[in-house]
Amino acid sequence: MHSFTEENYLKTIYYLATRQQGEVTTNALAEMTATKAASVTDMLRKLADKQLIHYRKYQGVRLTSEGERLALKIIRRHRLWEVFLVDKLGFGWDEVHDMAEELEHIRSDELVERLDKFLEHPQFDPHGDPIPTTAGAMPQTGYRKLSEVAAGESVCVMGVLEHSPEFLQHLNRTGLTLGCSITLREINAFDKSLLVQIQSESTLFVSHDVARNLLVEGEQ
Repeated sequence: MHSFTEENYLKTIYYLATRQQGEVTTNALAEMTATKAASVTDMLRKLADKQLIHYRKYQGVRLTSEGERLALKIIRRHRLWEVFLVDKLGFGWDEVHDMAEELEHIRSDELVERLDKFLEHPQFDPHGDPIPTTAGAMPQTGYRKLSEVAAGESVCVMGVLEHSPEFLQHLNRTGLTLGCSITLREINAFDKSLLVQIQSESTLFVSHDVARNLLVEGEQ
């Protein structure tokens, strides 16, 4: 049996490894978990003793195959609960992350599979993140960041990298929500901010910080 804290670390290591494409540093984990580096090191030693991670002092950490399997199970539970909270209980996409953080630690596999069936096997959560399969496979999306799109391209907003309520509420106010069609009209050479046209109607300036946290794909 693994503690909630251990499960949270496994999930965080998976997220960071996916974004950084490599081993995760102790400092990155400390920043992500808002924990002192010494405490992070203690937890990494525990996870290494349980053969859930490969850990080398000063050289970073990566999940073992068993650690990755557990991390994907936790992520699957989290994202299914987010779908349930938004689609069935009417919460906003900016309200559900913390609630799902608690619900993800319910370890009943039968409950999770019944939840998946009740929700009719969703492939994505309310933030556009793919939901791992029962077998533990993470679907690949091939999305790009809006900050990587060239002027003149038309794309559709498919997901977000930042899940904070403040960021999601900002997207709600500006209309940059999932499924939104946008055309990139201009890229500001000074600060990399973007002028975009939303749904072929209103135009909006989007900061580089927002653009690098929006995932898009080209319109068909």
